[in-house]
This record gives sequence, structure tokens and C-alpha cells, in this order.
Amino acid sequence: MLLATDLDGTFLAGTAEDRHRLYYLIDRHPDIQLAYVTGRGLEAVMPLLDDPAIPTPDYVICDVGATVVDGHTRQPIQPMQAHIEEHWPGEQAVVEVMNGFPGLERQALPQERRCSYFCDEDAVTEEVRAAVEALDCDLLYSADLYLDVLPRGVNKGSSLTALVRQLGIDPDEVLAAGDTLNDLSMLQVGFKAVAVGASESGLLEATRNNARVLHAERPGCGGILDAIAHFGFLGDRGVSAIDTRAADTGKADLVVVYHRLPYEEYVDNGVLERRPHQSPNGIIPTLLSFFGGGRKGAWVAWTTHEPRKGAFEAHTSVDDDAYPNLVCSRVLLTKQDVDIFYKRFSKEAFWPTLHTFWERAVFREEHWQVFQRVNRIFAEAAAREAAPGAVVWIHDYNLWLVPAYLRELRHDVKIAFFHHTYFPSADVFNVIPWRRQIVGSLLQCDYVGFHIPRQVENFVDVVRGAAPSIILDRVHCAPRFLTYGCAMGLENVTTALQVNDRVVRLGAHPVGLDVGRVQGALTAAREAGKLDALRSEVAGVKLILSVERLDYTKGTLEKLLAFEQLLDAQPELQGKVTLMTICVPAAREMRVYAELQTRIEQAVGRINGRFSRVGWTPVQFFFRPVPFADLVAYYAMADVMWITPLRDGLNLVAKEYVAVQGAIDGRGVLVLSEFAGAAAELKGALLTNPHDTDDLASALYVALNMGRAEAEGRLRQLYEIVEYYNLARWGDDFLAAVDEPAPEPLSGTEAPAAQ
Repeated sequence: MLLATDLDGTFLAGTAEDRHRLYYLIDRHPDIQLAYVTGRGLEAVMPLLDDPAIPTPDYVICDVGATVVDGHTRQPIQPMQAHIEEHWPGEQAVVEVMNGFPGLERQALPQERRCSYFCDEDAVTEEVRAAVEALDCDLLYSADLYLDVLPRGVNKGSSLTALVRQLGIDPDEVLAAGDTLNDLSMLQVGFKAVAVGASESGLLEATRNNARVLHAERPGCGGILDAIAHFGFLGDRGVSAIDTRAADTGKADLVVVYHRLPYEEYVDNGVLERRPHQSPNGIIPTLLSFFGGGRKGAWVAWTTHEPRKGAFEAHTSVDDDAYPNLVCSRVLLTKQDVDIFYKRFSKEAFWPTLHTFWERAVFREEHWQVFQRVNRIFAEAAAREAAPGAVVWIHDYNLWLVPAYLRELRHDVKIAFFHHTYFPSADVFNVIPWRRQIVGSLLQCDYVGFHIPRQVENFVDVVRGAAPSIILDRVHCAPRFLTYGCAMGLENVTTALQVNDRVVRLGAHPVGLDVGRVQGALTAAREAGKLDALRSEVAGVKLILSVERLDYTKGTLEKLLAFEQLLDAQPELQGKVTLMTICVPAAREMRVYAELQTRIEQAVGRINGRFSRVGWTPVQFFFRPVPFADLVAYYAMADVMWITPLRDGLNLVAKEYVAVQGAIDGRGVLVLSEFAGAAAELKGALLTNPHDTDDLASALYVALNMGRAEAEGRLRQLYEIVEYYNLARWGDDFLAAVDEPAPEPLSGTEAPAAQ
């Protein structure tokens, strides 16, 4: 069958349950084709074509019948479109004629091969009708407000009839659905049809004696479902041919969807064992803490499996004593899946684009297919674990599409998403070929969180370029965040956004630090004598510390060039300062970093070759991971922490340094890139522009020569922020924001004309 349906008031209306049932039926049933038949222009329909919660139509008839395109390729259906074009005199010809009549206001909406106006009925005079007739066009006036000038003989009904004829579809296998007089033409051309519940009285009156038009009681999608059953579409079983019930539910009140397991696995004497993560990543224990007290929960993460480790376990416990009602739902991926999904596609396509290095991005359609499949597997696992009404908390860009697939399966759950990585502005993000699908998925969330307000507004900017949207609420960024004091600052931030009739709430939540964990490592390092040993090693010089992963976003090479310039410009520093750079290498599979590593090593060799002297090496470069117990000792001894990423979502290393210096009552100076997210909240840092070599060198020189009182004052300010806005508070604040009620969406009459 072909379902040809109006959108507003029809296919986009009805109860959430009815919409879910109809959409699911269309997606799953092999015998249903879908056509949108709408008065909207194609541009206004495009956001719906990318909305993952709504079935993609096979055909789109828009502009009140004047535009006909393939719903998948969005290309005109020929020769139909050419025939319509032949009967259109052109926009400017129509506008020039209509401008001569009072009371007509051109609609500021996308439109092609038609001209649409607002006007009262009194404005539709015989002179207006005669002028339209002289243009060899048709005039359509509806709802006592809308006037359309259309090509001769073109309307929803005529274009639908022509499409059915061109496709060779049996007219008895067509169901037309509408709710206003604008839809009358397609309900009067002989197809089986339905005027859904709550239709305009004029439409009901005009079709009252038509036996092929059902007047349904249920509105929107419910009325369409009634019509499918009433007319006997889809065979003997009708709608029941596809199970449209929601997916089976689980028991978890909170489901965390994360890329890492909540434990480490290792083999000891041939036996697979599990233990808490040994790395200093404090996010995992913080997320686990929400399952304390017996809270029912699930943790969804991917893993691979080797037969030598025994039978694969799809579900495991995490810690029966601490989290008795928490299960880990393990998503099994092949090594090839992991290689493409994470190590190659995410890092070669999305990572550079998110960090504004879009020219480095490599987009491959075959990799995108894997990305979609893996995200669907995650969503299906989350859907199985979530209890009715549960909160599903999804983490980071690797899982961008999970909200879309999850909403399709479970419209009852509350979906929250936290974007740990930087989110760029629209002119950068829109480089991604699949941007509409990604944005459409994130708009299925109830709440989306980012680190800082700038990233929130970048997301809003992207959304507003992809779909009609209304900003429902904004708040001031100060005093929590810098406003005009850094490149990442903003005065106000959006906290609620309406897209169509859906409200998505937004928030800025910079990830905090597990201060206790860091200070515990510091105590252990002190007791092991690491601080005393390091103090003797760096005696007589000021220590500048730099800690980062090998990545072109981290600005390591730019920093080395600035340090070389500083030694040239300030020769008195030679022999008195040492730059210690700890650069954690990327995995061997990350081939994109090989050239960068070579250039960094060459720069280090050149600087040391130029300036080294007996007993002093200007750059100590460690190209390897450093145990966290050793790292905190370096934090304690460093006079200056030099963190200068070219772009970074946040940067927790800066907070680790502050936590250590604060614990020892130190006076270390934090020099921080103003393009790191943390710059917007860490008041007291000395900000620098990493894209400007002179500014990098200048800021470092200021830090090296800063007076004791100023350094101590800055550190106190920093430590207060890091200690108060810790990791536990981040998690608590985020989930509290998720639980807050959303503002009511504005109706069409309340919404502003444009934003």
C-alpha cells in the first residue's frame, strides 16, 4: 500500500503511543510505501527527512503539490516535475502582479513554484482572482488566512494522482490522510481516505457523503491506524502483522552507556579475572557511585572476546558488595568492528572535525555503515536493560546515534547525553556528511550536556541550521563562567530549545576532578620518597611541566617552538629553566600521529642541540606513559604548568595540577590555553593563545617571573574552584538537571515568527 499523508495535524499528530505504533509499522512492514503530501516547502520538510524518530518517506509532495521529489535522494521525480514547471510563470512574475493588491502579506517561508500570502477573506477580490487567472495560475484560499498562487491544475490531489499513475500503483492500494481543507483535493480524487480525528469541520462537511472517506475518531496517527484496519489494508492480519509494541523492558532505573567497561579484565594463571580500573580515570568510579545503596542499574559497554578466556558472558556483575543491583551488559564487537568504529573512523573522521581540524578528516561511507550498526547494537542493549521510565545516560560522540535508535525502541525512557569532547560551531560541524542524522539523533534526547556554555551555543547554532527551532530559555553564564575574559567565554547560554513540538533541555557541566583520589596519590608519592627524589633532580632550575597525549590538537609542537623562541629572546633563562614534556603515545593503530611524532622529536633534538650545556638540558622529553603516582610528584615540583591545546573540550590535567599544588600550599602558576574548555571556568589561570607563538612565549615568561603574592592568590582562587566543583558534584548536578521538568513547548500561535 501507499500511505499518502499530510504532516501537521495528521502524520505528526496523535498520542505518543499511536505515533510509535504507526511509525514502527511503517519501518518494519515490507508492503508499505510512504509519501508526505504537505503544504510545506521542501526546505521545511528536510528536517523531518533527517529526524530518526519519523519514518523516511519514499516520496515527498510539497509546496501544495508543486514540488515532487524522491524521499531518499531528494531529487525531482521526472517527468512530473518538469510538467509542473512548464505551467509556472516564475516567482518574480507572480510577485510583481500580486504586489499591486492591498492586504496581501508574503509568507516568509521556503516555497518553490508557488507564492504564498497571509490575508483576510476581504482581500481576495475579483480583481485578485482575475490577475491570477491572467497568469494562467490557480488561486487557493484556505483557513480564512492562507492564499496560494499555484501552477494551473496543480494541487495535492492532482500531484498525488500523477505520482500514483507514474509509479504504476493500484489506486485501491492508496490511503490518503488529512485534517484540513488544504487536504480536500487528495481526499476527493477517488482514493480510499481518512479525515483523522479533530479535523476541520469544513473538511468533514465536504466529505460527509463520500463512502471512501473514513471520519476517524482518533486524531493523527491513531486515525490512520483506524483507517488501515477499516479498509482492510495489509491483508487479513492488518496492523497486527507487525508487532508494534514497545521493546521488552528491563529492571534498571539508571542505565549508563559508556565506551569502557566498569572494570578491567586480565588473565591470571589461565583464569579470567576482573578488578577496578588501575588508571586514574575518576569518571568511572564516580558513575559507579550512582548505583550505591542498592539502586537498580545497568552499565552498557563494548568488549571483544577471545575463546581462550572461556565462554562469553553477555551479563556480569560489577561489585556484588558495593553495587548489588548493578549489572554490566556487554556489547560484543569483533576486532574489526573496534578498529573501524573507534580506532579509525571516530579518530580519523569525527575527532579532527570536532576539534576544528576538519581538513584532516577522512569520511568513508563504509565506515559510517559500521558506526551506525554498532550504535544500534548499543541502543538495543540499553533498551533491554531500562525499566519503564528509566534514565539512560549516554556518553560522548562515539555513541551519537544511540538516542535515535533508542527512542525508536523505547519512547518511555528519559534520554540524557553528555558530550565529553569539544563541540564546534556550525561552519565546522556541517562539514560532516551525516550531520543531519547526528543532530536528529541528539534531538531525541531529553537533556544534552556539554562542558561549557560556548559548546552549548555551538550545538544550538548547528540545530538552528538543520531544523526550525525556538529558544525557550536562556540564563547568564556569570559568575560560574568567564564571559568576555577568554576566547571560550559567553554572556548567556541556552537552556531549553524547541524543535517542532519537542523540547530538548541543555546545560553546561564541566567535568570535575576526583580531588580525593589525586591527593591520595600525592600522599602515597610523598611516603614513597618520590617528591624528595625529584626535588633533588630539579634543584637550581625552574621546572616547566607539560603533560598531554600525542595529538595534533594538543599543541605540543607549537609549544616547543615558543620555548625555543623564548630561549632566543631571553638568553638569561638558559641554564635556569627546564621544560619537562610528558607525551603519552597513541596506540600503534593510530597511524595519523606518526608524522607528528617525527616532527616533535626533530624539534626537541634541535632545541637541545642548540642550547644544551654541561649539566643542563633545556627540554626533557618523555615519550611514554608515566604512572600517576610519579605524575603527581611532577605536579608538586613544577613551578609552571604549561597547558596549551589548540582546542580541547575541557582538560583535566590542568585541574590535577591545581589539586596537587593546593594540597601542598604551593604557588605554582597555571598557564592555560584560552581554547581549552577549562579556561572558561578556571579563574586564576594565566591565559594564552596557542595559535600565537609570541603570546605563548610571553605568557610563559610572565609566569616564570610572577611574584609570590600574585602566584599564591591565583592558586587559591583556582583551588577553590577545583575543590568545590569536584567530580561528584558534576555527576550530582547533571542528574539533578536531567530530572528537572522541561518547559512547555510553544504552540504555533505563541512561537515567534523567526529567531
